[in-house]
Amino acid sequence: MELKDIDLNLLVVFNQLLAERKVSKVAENLGLGQPAVSNALARLRRQFDDPLFLRTASGMQPTPFAEQLAESVGYALGMIHGAVNARNAFDPATAQRSFTVGMTDIGEIYFLPQLMQRIGELAPGVAISTVRNTAVNLKDAMEAGQVDLAIGLLPQLKAGFFQRRLFEQDYVVLLRQGHRLARRRPLRVTDFFAAEHVAIVSAGTGHGQVDEILDRHTPQRQVKLQVPHFVAIGHILQSSDLIATVPERLAARMVAPFGLVARPHPVKLPRIAINLFWHAKYHKDPANQWLRTLVFDLHSDYAGQASG
Repeated sequence: MELKDIDLNLLVVFNQLLAERKVSKVAENLGLGQPAVSNALARLRRQFDDPLFLRTASGMQPTPFAEQLAESVGYALGMIHGAVNARNAFDPATAQRSFTVGMTDIGEIYFLPQLMQRIGELAPGVAISTVRNTAVNLKDAMEAGQVDLAIGLLPQLKAGFFQRRLFEQDYVVLLRQGHRLARRRPLRVTDFFAAEHVAIVSAGTGHGQVDEILDRHTPQRQVKLQVPHFVAIGHILQSSDLIATVPERLAARMVAPFGLVARPHPVKLPRIAINLFWHAKYHKDPANQWLRTLVFDLHSDYAGQASG
């Protein structure tokens, strides 16, 4: 007998008869009439060339051949049911899985401490890995399911992606508390360009446009140090007279630990829109939905609005 010759609905009836042993009860469970169940049993008997179930005083009793089929059919139907309902099965309290999130070092500093604390409370079996948004082909990696979510200023993620706004922020000037400019309120454009700078070169992210704007000014910044990431900025500014242009929420996390101050930026710079991105392919995936809802609830200025 070939699989193409078997009607899956008949096996569902077979499995129900094994459990209930009454045609009337099977009909009730499946929302069928009793004649329909009897007809299904007749078709099964013809296909397998066996009575399968015999009427007795205690109900429909399976034949030895039916009992032989029982375990395999039950297992197969269970596997199919689990597969087609897999997207409804994510339970963070019991889940054992890892998510990969694309973010910059700013994202790791700003988002991860609170996110990991909350995951520890809600989903002890869940682990997080991060990848740099610029270190992988983020579009392809997210489409392939290698990266579950991405967070940041990512103008390259357009067609095929969903996104939700987390917040908007300005750039500020960050410097140590003892810096000669720390007492200047407001910080003037001439003060800014007269100071020595550490510049963060973050090619491939939206932050790169800030360098272009600042370096169009005359005079240009006196850049004494260039670094490829933000993670060391606090240590550098803490022990030098350099100043840096950084996003305000990153500055807020660095001020107290490193003895720094943040000042409104004297140069007009665009506000940064930080979004949460996911691929349309995983829009309905419950695990992805859970993680992005968690990130949104923890870090969005718009938390409380309906989530996608």
